Amino acid sequence: MAELFWLSDRQWTAIKPLLPKFGGKPRVDDRRVISGILHRFREGLRWRALPKAYGPRTTVFNRFNRWSQRGIWQKLFAALAACEEPPLLAMVDSTSVKAHRCASGAKGGSRAKPLAARVAAARARSTLCATQTGASMPCS
Repeated sequence: MAELFWLSDRQWTAIKPLLPKFGGKPRVDDRRVISGILHRFREGLRWRALPKAYGPRTTVFNRFNRWSQRGIWQKLFAALAACEEPPLLAMVDSTSVKAHRCASGAKGGSRAKPLAARVAAARARSTLCATQTGASMPCS
């Protein structure tokens, strides 16, 4: 299993003032839950595979989901990026970089397509031919 991720003291002091303050029942440890959310995305885990050290997975997921709907994560990530604390190691795994099957451009590609008005105004490219009934119709 991968090493657990925990927010540093510097990172925590940067985002703590940005956390929402709601009345009612006190929340569980914010630092632990936020570290769990960041660990989940860093490792590419499913919510069910989140280590128990971060608390109940439903709590971690619900916090992420609710704060996503309120737009809180954008502020938190901006504050974390401003900490100027680069990661010790950064990698991009090709299994997590997905591309649509059309992204290779093998078939079709971007061809100039004629405008609908120009197609409608163009003359017919087939010739009329006579049939046994005497009616004229396009021949291919």
